[in-house]
Amino acid sequence: MFRMLIFLLTGLFAAMLFLNVYFRVKVMKSYKKLVQNRVQFGAAHIFSKAKMEEEILPKYPGMQDDIRAFVNHIHYSIKMAIVLIVLITFFGAVLMYYK
Repeated sequence: MFRMLIFLLTGLFAAMLFLNVYFRVKVMKSYKKLVQNRVQFGAAHIFSKAKMEEEILPKYPGMQDDIRAFVNHIHYSIKMAIVLIVLITFFGAVLMYYK
């Protein structure tokens, strides 16, 4: 049981590392394209869909798909990181109290 928990914890850590690298590459590609086209918006726009729809998308009609892709990658990356951190914390706690 102890070895399985260690293996599971190591696997989750590796998954988190891979996820970080994978989404960083995807986010950076989208970000690079937005920077080249001088698209500007803040964190408030990323986390508020209504604000994004009202203020940013009308300014950049040709870049709407790229903006949405960037925001979706950011959201998905955050969600997956939260899930993996919770799982790692849970299994780490179980491992700490396991005898």
